[in-house]
Amino acid sequence: MQIDGACHCGQISFTAEVDPAHVMVCHCTDCQIFSGSPFRVVVPAAIDQFHLLGEPRRYVKVAQSGARRVQAFCPECGTPLFATAPENATQVIIRTGCVRQRHALKPVAQIWCRSALPWLDAVPELPGSAEQQSFLRATPPAASR
Repeated sequence: MQIDGACHCGQISFTAEVDPAHVMVCHCTDCQIFSGSPFRVVVPAAIDQFHLLGEPRRYVKVAQSGARRVQAFCPECGTPLFATAPENATQVIIRTGCVRQRHALKPVAQIWCRSALPWLDAVPELPGSAEQQSFLRATPPAASR
């Protein structure tokens, strides 16, 4: 599947060929911190199938797995874009939040589930709205007061 994406401000963009059968949810603590969310959805692309316009800022981090990983993000708006190996990279792990076709990239697996936040299964039961509206005031359960 051909995808394209960009950071929030548009300074960095990319195209890639990916296999939708490899989309994953990652619950590792690094993904939680880097995304500011309880998990991150990612899809790998072969390095020769990934084409980047612009120069992201790169940060090398020792991942929870013990591997060194380059975290690439926009230097202007901070959008997380991808991760890759620091040397001899064969693939990039694209952050689907910046992919225009993200609605078509349904995860097929989860990794680092031991780090998953225990309240995720309750999210479908939470009140919500189709767009941002005034805060829905819900009475907290008696046990949490």
